[in-house]
Amino acid sequence: MKIALVHDWLPFMGGAERVLTNFFELYPKAPIYTTICNKSKIDGPLREANIITSNLQKKNKEIKNHRKLFPLMMTAIERFNLNEYDVVLSSSSSVAKGVITSPSTMHICYCHSPMRYAWEFSHEYAGKMAGKGSLKGKLLSYFLTGIRLWDNASSDRVDYFIANSQNVAKRIWKHYRRKSVVIHPPVRCNLFNISDIDDEYFLIVSRLQEYKRIDLAIEAFNKLGFPLVIIGDGPDREKLERMAKSNIKFLGRESDEVIKEHYAKCRAFIFPGEEDFGITPLEAMASGRPVIAYRKGGALETVVENKTGVFFDNQNCEDLTKAIEEFESMTFDKYDIRKHAEAFDEAVFKENIKVFIEEKYEEFNKNMESENRDI
Repeated sequence: MKIALVHDWLPFMGGAERVLTNFFELYPKAPIYTTICNKSKIDGPLREANIITSNLQKKNKEIKNHRKLFPLMMTAIERFNLNEYDVVLSSSSSVAKGVITSPSTMHICYCHSPMRYAWEFSHEYAGKMAGKGSLKGKLLSYFLTGIRLWDNASSDRVDYFIANSQNVAKRIWKHYRRKSVVIHPPVRCNLFNISDIDDEYFLIVSRLQEYKRIDLAIEAFNKLGFPLVIIGDGPDREKLERMAKSNIKFLGRESDEVIKEHYAKCRAFIFPGEEDFGITPLEAMASGRPVIAYRKGGALETVVENKTGVFFDNQNCEDLTKAIEEFESMTFDKYDIRKHAEAFDEAVFKENIKVFIEEKYEEFNKNMESENRDI
């Protein structure tokens, strides 16, 4: 099989890029097609990959704000010529699934999410981007209608969908009316270890964006006075730092070694947002540390209540504060937590992806032969 990988964009490393890394490790000869790539911001095996960018990126010049290019990305992704490949494996939460392939090419999409800003989260995104009731907001609403039409139409170009969670599988069915198989994203368990040192701080590892709800955690820890360490950067950092009291420390972007050490020694990991899946809680659990999470989204598929963590029901300061206070009176077994995380290890993920592709490729070719006989 001659395989190509397709990814929305590569401005920096995140959870979706860790999935792409696993795809590349499975198929190291496969080129990666993407709209833009900031090569200085990617790490690990992807540094050795043959990354082919779209016409949106000139002479490998790095893109500071890739989101401004979004209106052009749908056309850019469609311009890639993938006719020479037997299999296209796309990693998509936006435009990657929209690549055009020949009838003899099997397209499997690993879907991190249908476009969040196009569907049920569109009102939230539009309000934040343009302001509620503004002229700009009304114009954006018309633009999003067109995006939804393209997003739905492009889903028909996919032969088989893989969802990263049951949560996303439901959304794929709702918005695309397509069935999918769930294969959870991988956590690289061998990167994390259990420590005998139990420090007093709670931990967040996250990009500092509004929907991550880091503000909620800051509000709760301002009230409780417990130490909180926040690792990560993003557009909301200055605003969040202004909110925080002295018991809350912002470390910014840190190396894998620093993150690994903080996971291993923290009191617990705080996960206040609603994610389609969310890999950071599993990284904390691979380090033997419990998670305090909002009871919604992907956390419901990774956190086992009272065994690997606790939930809070409503996304407000009072409920999160109550969950933290209840957690303080509980005990957890580090090794049981670690064992649970190992079920999501990247070795399991790679084997599941490999078997799925091989089975579907055989099925796809049989269907092609049958259709050719009927013509």
